[in-house]
Amino acid sequence: MKVGIYGQFYHQNTEKYLHILLEALSKKGASIFIEKNFYDILKQRDTIDSRILSCNTFETLDADYQLFFSIGGDGTILKAVTFVKNSGIPIVGINLGRLGFLATIQKEDIQTMLHQILEGKYSISERSLLTVSMYPKQNDFNTLNFALNAVAVNRRNTSSMIQVETWINDNYLTSYWSDGLIVATPTGSTGYSLSCGGPIIEPSAKNFLLTPIAPHNLSARPLIVPDTAVLTLKVSGREDSYLLSLDSRTSTVANETKVIIKKADFKIKLLQIEEDSFIQTLRKRLLWGEDKRNQF
Repeated sequence: MKVGIYGQFYHQNTEKYLHILLEALSKKGASIFIEKNFYDILKQRDTIDSRILSCNTFETLDADYQLFFSIGGDGTILKAVTFVKNSGIPIVGINLGRLGFLATIQKEDIQTMLHQILEGKYSISERSLLTVSMYPKQNDFNTLNFALNAVAVNRRNTSSMIQVETWINDNYLTSYWSDGLIVATPTGSTGYSLSCGGPIIEPSAKNFLLTPIAPHNLSARPLIVPDTAVLTLKVSGREDSYLLSLDSRTSTVANETKVIIKKADFKIKLLQIEEDSFIQTLRKRLLWGEDKRNQF
């Protein structure tokens, strides 16, 4: 078994949980590779274990990896997606961060969960992505022109709102006068879109979500569309450019540029423990089960 390990930061007690992971993988006879930048971050710690120093490193992934462990929070998984791309390698999210909608394995449960994973007691949750192209063509995102959570346009360097002209399958929908517009996948419905008043969508649903950011159109509401739809956005405003974000990656785009958003031709695989589910995640992360009337 060949596995990769990735993290963005050194969280408190990262090394402790990484040791548990390495021990379990070593007992299974796995070939372990740590992403080079994360390896260098770990190596800077005075307490670094020789077992970590003996691991191989990688800068890019190939299809030989059976599992890809993301050590951190949801933001780390979004970054991990840029390594995995369309390879089909399942991502295992170990949450050392805060909320953890995507990284559902909590650090307190890592030992038990790892045993189940290495025994093959898990399922795969396939998640749709969005892909972006621009006209006139721009190469800011190069081959990383996809997003697992959301694509968003936002105003830049101004307190003035922007106008986001929006078409669905070449049919004009509306012009959002707002701070911006979020186009989210079902996976991303619990992220930025949710904080802007968007609904939660079950991850397997075949939909996308348009959520305006602080709209000045009082009738503007979030809109769910089929994931077969092709969306076209054209932004204008007092500044000569605006911000286009694909998950955590952001670029400056000139006004009047047409941004075409559609479903990507590949999916991301997130590993899920058998007894876990999206419904369980909602209950735990959003505390939906905390109402005293639900206690029996």
